[in-house]
Amino acid sequence: MIPLTLDQIRLFLAVVDEGSFTKAGSSLNRARSAVTYGIQNLEAQIGLPLFDRTTYRPTLTDAGNTLLWRARRIAEESEAFQQAAQSLASGLEAELTIVMDSMFPVPPIVEALRAFTMTFPTIQPRVYVQPLGAAAELVLDGTCVIGLLPLIFSDTAAFKSFPLLAIDLVPVVSPNHPLAAIEGTIETHVLQQHVQLVLTDRSALTAGRDYGVLSARTWRLADLSAKQSMLLAGLGWGNMPFHMVEDDIERGRLKVIRPEEFDSRVARLVMGCAYLTGGQFGPGAQWLIERLTKVGRISSDTISNGWTDFPSGGPGQ
Repeated sequence: MIPLTLDQIRLFLAVVDEGSFTKAGSSLNRARSAVTYGIQNLEAQIGLPLFDRTTYRPTLTDAGNTLLWRARRIAEESEAFQQAAQSLASGLEAELTIVMDSMFPVPPIVEALRAFTMTFPTIQPRVYVQPLGAAAELVLDGTCVIGLLPLIFSDTAAFKSFPLLAIDLVPVVSPNHPLAAIEGTIETHVLQQHVQLVLTDRSALTAGRDYGVLSARTWRLADLSAKQSMLLAGLGWGNMPFHMVEDDIERGRLKVIRPEEFDSRVARLVMGCAYLTGGQFGPGAQWLIERLTKVGRISSDTISNGWTDFPSGGPGQ
């Protein structure tokens, strides 16, 4: 079989979409006879009739209906190929790699990416999700161009960064856990008798460092969703981003506790956008970084990591 051409595919689709050979010719600036001849040649090449010509208007045969979606796919892929080639020629990136810390709230980046894909339809975002220092390492080693991560890991000359938002880490347990029965402040020696579920990673940035670990007995997990599931199952206590467990707290599936060590406060972690100092960015990355500066809703009183009062929905609320 002689290879088909893209022009033949477009001719076939024009007849289908316009409903007649005459209208297809007008849409393609061709004579009706040229369209008819082109379709006849296409049918001869594939050995199948695509249109039934016994009706007033040409209608697709069973073979034509079967091949129609493939023809559309070929035309769409050809258009996408041309757009991608034009974008690359103009300096646009083929792909934009982003890493999110597993504690970073998803809605802000979803809205930014929705606007991004409308502005740069040919750039393919690739989004990684990693905990703690592992997210920062993907930016440091060049795997990712942009990192959405705790700013404690970008406090180095290698990074440029700006704050986006702050999250509160609340200590929670299942209502069936023994610690849930204790009202008020829980002394440290009592906490130490129970398993603490701790988020961890394998990065060099966090090697030998613990954050908010009070119990002598710990279970280390690299997945925040798994940690949440184990908390719900009553396997231990642990700190969780408030936005992830707010619904669980309101519905009574988790209970906020008050460790003595926390002095009736919860840890506040500032999350931000980080990228390499002196990094070379394409138009897409520059646009997204600029867009993210408008996402930030952090105020001056929460610009630093530290401690804050229990959020609404915490103990006694």
